[in-house]
Amino acid sequence: MTITPKQLLKILVDKQVITQTQANQYEVESLKKNEPIDQYLFNQTTLKKSDILAAIASILKVNFIDIVSVAVDIQALGFIPESISRRYDIIPVSYNPKDEMITIATSDPFNVTLFEFLEKKTGKKIVPVLSYLPDIKKTIETTYVQSLSPEVKEALREVSPINKRTVESADLLIKEAPITKIVNTILEFAIRSRASDVHIEPEETKTRVRYRIDGILHEKLSLPKGIHEALVSRIKILSGMKIDEKRIPQDGRFGFKLTDEEVDLRVSTLPSVHGEKVVMRLLKKTGGLPTLAELGLRGTQYRDLQEAITRPYGIILVTGPTGSGKTTTLYSILTNLNTPSVNIVTLEDPVEYQIAGINQVQINPQAGLTFANGLRAFLRQDPNIILVGEIRDKETTQLAIQAALTGHLVFSTLHTNDAATAIPRLIDLGGETFLIASVLNAAMAQRIVRRICPNCKKTYTPVEEIQNNIKEVLGNLLPVAYRTGQPILLTKGVGCNQCSNSGYFGRIAIFEVLKITSTINKMIIQQNSGKEIENQAKNEGLITMKQDGYLKVLDGLTTIEEVLRVAET
Repeated sequence: MTITPKQLLKILVDKQVITQTQANQYEVESLKKNEPIDQYLFNQTTLKKSDILAAIASILKVNFIDIVSVAVDIQALGFIPESISRRYDIIPVSYNPKDEMITIATSDPFNVTLFEFLEKKTGKKIVPVLSYLPDIKKTIETTYVQSLSPEVKEALREVSPINKRTVESADLLIKEAPITKIVNTILEFAIRSRASDVHIEPEETKTRVRYRIDGILHEKLSLPKGIHEALVSRIKILSGMKIDEKRIPQDGRFGFKLTDEEVDLRVSTLPSVHGEKVVMRLLKKTGGLPTLAELGLRGTQYRDLQEAITRPYGIILVTGPTGSGKTTTLYSILTNLNTPSVNIVTLEDPVEYQIAGINQVQINPQAGLTFANGLRAFLRQDPNIILVGEIRDKETTQLAIQAALTGHLVFSTLHTNDAATAIPRLIDLGGETFLIASVLNAAMAQRIVRRICPNCKKTYTPVEEIQNNIKEVLGNLLPVAYRTGQPILLTKGVGCNQCSNSGYFGRIAIFEVLKITSTINKMIIQQNSGKEIENQAKNEGLITMKQDGYLKVLDGLTTIEEVLRVAET
């Protein structure tokens, strides 16, 4: 069925996606280039693919799907061989066992011959949905390579009878081998895709598996609901949990090795409406910790932090929300300071990385081992350096200050939004201002942004509004070349197989390091607000997180969208 320019553009105008003026311009331009209107809109405009596809689907009277934003159902994938997907540029999206219906994404939903052939081959009803051809090709490349192996697809067939009823303990014993394969493959994919967390979430009709890759959750797998309990039980057995206790949350831990990579998995279960949800945090045991420079510290920030951590005593605070990389930064600092001539002790909740040569203790409130009690015991262990996982109450605050006053170097974390706010927070937690002023070496805040994929990065000139914003935020920090009128060039990833079409690969932190000068010391004693302290620090050369992020944007390490996502104030 042929789509005329007027048909497509009229729908886009009616839906207020474009104006009539733009519609007229696009029609003329597509005729000049002798390019079909749909291809012109995809390739030459900034319109969303989903808007264009919705308009085309409306004309063709079919459904559409943005294949990049959905997880492919593994059962559906098992019905269509990879060779057929590649040959006909189709990808199975989902399978409805009740109606025995497979939904297929295609750029040609009217290829009746193909769908009749697939119905005969699979014995299932085929429902085509419209999708963007380049996205289908990319999804074929990533899905068949990265998804569950043929052995696990076979395992799904083996466990399919348990779809009909609740899994009993006997079933678990009978089906142990195929369930083991499924768990192993989920973990293998997590390691290969550099995931930090795996979420196994039961829903009414299926179980979805999501992976947190570079800080963002991606739905990658969809499994039959019938195997959910067997899957959870297998993970519980590995983690040393009670498999018959499903009413309360549980925590556990186990190790997993894939060739030369070894990870520790911290496992948490949580009862939900449709069953138990499982979250597994992956902690690498191989590969070592990144250095401060690899984390993203450089220039004056690196120098100020190095100066603070090389003092023989005092407190260094790292602040930021959960998941901002505070623990990794602290471990990196401790690794830097870890020599045979110093005694380093840590008190954590929980111990995430195990470092040789450092005495690490996990708190256990049920047994009476809290941050405060542990810190009190540490002072009798002849330490040089102490890491307290978090300062969260008055007793811990006062003990940390006391430890610093008696000649120890103390590291800890606080949940505040920026470095300057850490000082009023310490005062709120019961710290005396004159004591804080005498022991605080530095306060540091951080966030994590995604790195641009080096394999598919390209430069572009941003719109004038963004260029002006960069100049305004950076001020005197703006590189000299851009002050003389040279246009600002930024970098972004266009998406490739290496980065799963996200345009990002890996992460880097953005920082602000508040150096405690004599002026700021006086402001602490006078109990000035965090904002007043920050303004004074800026006058003394403080680089804020947003400025550090923008400098990394100019260096082509990340994008302005990433910086604004985590550091907009």
